Amino acid sequence: MMDAFAANLEDLGPARLARMVEISRVLNSTTNLDDLLRFIITEAAALTGSESASILLLDPATRQLRFKATSGSHAPKLLDFPVPIENSIAGAILTSNQPLIIDDVTQDARWNPKVSQAIQFKTRSILGVPMHDGERTVGVLESVNKQQGTFSFQDSETLSALADLAGVAVEKARLITQLTQANRKLNELDELKSGFIAIASHELRTPLSVILGYVSFLRESIDPELANQMDAVMDAAVQLRSIMQNMFNLQFVDTGRLKLDLEIFDFSILAQEVTARYIATATMERTLTVRTPNEPLPVAADRNMIEVVLGNLLDNAIKFTSRQGIVAVIIERHGHELWCSVRDNGVGIPLDKLDRIFDRFYQVEHFMRRQAGGLGLGLSLAKELLTLHNGRIWVESVVGKGSKFDFALPLVMAS
Repeated sequence: MMDAFAANLEDLGPARLARMVEISRVLNSTTNLDDLLRFIITEAAALTGSESASILLLDPATRQLRFKATSGSHAPKLLDFPVPIENSIAGAILTSNQPLIIDDVTQDARWNPKVSQAIQFKTRSILGVPMHDGERTVGVLESVNKQQGTFSFQDSETLSALADLAGVAVEKARLITQLTQANRKLNELDELKSGFIAIASHELRTPLSVILGYVSFLRESIDPELANQMDAVMDAAVQLRSIMQNMFNLQFVDTGRLKLDLEIFDFSILAQEVTARYIATATMERTLTVRTPNEPLPVAADRNMIEVVLGNLLDNAIKFTSRQGIVAVIIERHGHELWCSVRDNGVGIPLDKLDRIFDRFYQVEHFMRRQAGGLGLGLSLAKELLTLHNGRIWVESVVGKGSKFDFALPLVMAS
């Protein structure tokens, strides 16, 4: 295709060649499809000395050519007008993949006068060339009614060179348009999703509070033999509350309404307190340990949010570690930062999934086959809360051997 284009350029005169170079520059810098089409037909008519020019693009669904741009006052009437590939001049150009000059359309059996009649335009002669996107033929560029004399071989070479430039530019503009539309739809879906999260977390909060209240009351008054069953109800309700809290926090992160209530506290003490709660209530026969340095590690942070971060990492580690497994929390000082590591010897994460593990709603297991619960919000929320604190988080994992989630927070340095 590039060899044919180069050959076309060689056959152009100096003036036309200079103009084609300028046209190429404009085509490469224009991404709006409508502007691009108007520019092409204007140049096609001017370069070939024609009354009008048109672009017909192939519709892959109907396998018809459709007018996408044409110059002159009749342009609105022709927009999207269908032209069959069979028994039409434009269709013959497309299928033969060759330029075609017709000096008198009335003498060609493929000429359909209905098009001219519909727009009240008298067509006398046509020069048409195929348009390409790489190796594909994607449409036809036509010049209509040579104003002086008849269409020449040089006109054909000029229009072919323009069509080769235009085909690539048009396809690029179409792809950009499709990408823009896809991004708009994604943004709309994201807004719908955020709205659903906000409504769900709000509407579920009141009935869940009632459930937790009644379960706590009944737990103290029922037969001890039923206590284990009531504990199961309580655990399920607490898990649901944790999911809802993540949804609620995520909504506030998205809207920018989440405000940091900063205070200075020793992170080691907070880590010990959070881990102790899990040791007492959530380990389910797993070994859960915490190791902190002998020195204090002061941070300026929102205590509740950092508890959410560490709690989400512990939830994740416990969820994917089998009974008799080990979960360890290790806190260390690294220069002006503290590093907190939550390690487990559970199922691990495949290497090709690590890049997406902090994406919202992402689940390593397929939703139809997964055994662990949750919405896939815990890790994404942890990352976003840490970002608000100028912190960061990363992960290392080996399938079958476990995972190690580390996060860093800046320390408060003594003045």
